[in-house]
Amino acid sequence: MENKTWLITGVSNGFGHAMTEQLLAQGKTVIGTVRNVAKVQDLMDQYPDTFVNEILDVTDVSAIHRLVAKLTQSYQIDVLVNNAGYGLFGAAEELSDDEINRIIATDLTGSIQMVRAILPSMRHQGHGRLIQISSYGGQVAFPGNAMYHAAKFGIEGFMEAVAQEVASFNIGVTIVEPGGARTEFRYGSAQVAKAMPAYEGNPAHAFQTMLDPANGLAPGDPKRMASRIIESVAQDPAPLRMVLGSQALENTIATLEKRVADFKTQTDLAASTDFPAGE
Repeated sequence: MENKTWLITGVSNGFGHAMTEQLLAQGKTVIGTVRNVAKVQDLMDQYPDTFVNEILDVTDVSAIHRLVAKLTQSYQIDVLVNNAGYGLFGAAEELSDDEINRIIATDLTGSIQMVRAILPSMRHQGHGRLIQISSYGGQVAFPGNAMYHAAKFGIEGFMEAVAQEVASFNIGVTIVEPGGARTEFRYGSAQVAKAMPAYEGNPAHAFQTMLDPANGLAPGDPKRMASRIIESVAQDPAPLRMVLGSQALENTIATLEKRVADFKTQTDLAASTDFPAGE
């Protein structure tokens, strides 16, 4: 598979923009979705023949299916990158219903529907790669990020199941779990709920330090991360998960080891709920 044509959601900034720039420089065709065309005018001007811009709000399920149906009539899409998403910060109690519904529709349901829409064409062509941009926050939870974690834990479970469903069709799945990176995700597009006085000084507001560049920038380089993601498509079989960033990997391993250790203390408890042998 030469992976000539990529469909990437949310290419106006961050990982999506960095990946698109690198792929176009390599001679690939990129179909990139945005909500604001002005943010990709540079790509449209520089690569008029290989960059295809499409307007899409991934919370609009009907629009997703219409767009994918249109694109697959003209292109063989080799790689789908679900990149569109944003962060929402605040204690669970501080979040509004609209904020909750919006982040689930964007970070979870939007990715699910993109996968469902593209799978028929990938099955028909006999190959494909699905790349889901998640976060190490799909494995590790922090206070003040409850709904972001809900979306990322959810999409990781979905993609892990889908990976097993589509492997026989020569479709690979990779879940990308970046750590903190110097992108607009952290320093521009992050949304913060209206604070409640009751949570002043609470761990739920620790994110405020992270979002202020004056307290130090994130260690992750989005361009290097984009390169590693692109390179993963050449791997066969597809790596199910990729953690990007040394701090992210360290925190993920520590969290999983603690979780496994806790499970191992529950052996007798778990067995106590089984029917006795022979019954």
